Amino acid sequence: MTPRHSRGDRGHASAFVICTMGAVIACLGLVYDAGGMLIQRGQASAIADEAARTGAQQLDLAALRATGQRRLDPQDAERAARTHLAEAGARGAIAVDGASVTVTARLDYTSRFLPIGARTAEASSTAAARAP
Repeated sequence: MTPRHSRGDRGHASAFVICTMGAVIACLGLVYDAGGMLIQRGQASAIADEAARTGAQQLDLAALRATGQRRLDPQDAERAARTHLAEAGARGAIAVDGASVTVTARLDYTSRFLPIGARTAEASSTAAARAP
């Protein structure tokens, strides 16, 4: 005995599988790209922290000797923080105010799987550090 199939059911399971697999692949791409963006944001956070600490180490020694107050050399602090950003492959903004340095690090993330909309997103993070 051979099984009887209705001619109206041929190919419907294949179309369902193709549509379902397309949706699964799109979801996997979204998860991969979202995870990559989170990793990039973590890297931006680490770079901002490191650049702020590097800048906060640039004390104005003349002011420290004369007054005993810890104050940053604004030009040296900004230069050191900007150099750290550049060496890490990031760009950003740096603000020096008295004894503190605030750094915003920015990194670009290019999506790998989802070509929908903008392919590049920006991951940024801000950190501050005070002179020791």
